[in-house]
Amino acid sequence: MQAASIAIVLREPKAQLIVRNLEEEVVRELRMRAASHGRSAEAEHREILREALLPGRRKMSLQEFLLTMPNVGEDADRSEDRGRDVEL
Repeated sequence: MQAASIAIVLREPKAQLIVRNLEEEVVRELRMRAASHGRSAEAEHREILREALLPGRRKMSLQEFLLTMPNVGEDADRSEDRGRDVEL
């Protein structure tokens, strides 16, 4: 197994993180995970670091938020009212 070397370059307002000597399998999995989330490998890498290091500060995606909503059943109890006629 190769050892990864990490370089952190501090610049205002953001820092850069360079990770070298990663196994091809890790890079391939990062790219696949990024593609499944619709973002670049770099953006995915940032998100992985945020999730690991700042778990309480992570913002929930719209999909994740909607999945937290309870299933309250069918809409059978909704009124059949179709609203009022509107003149256009």
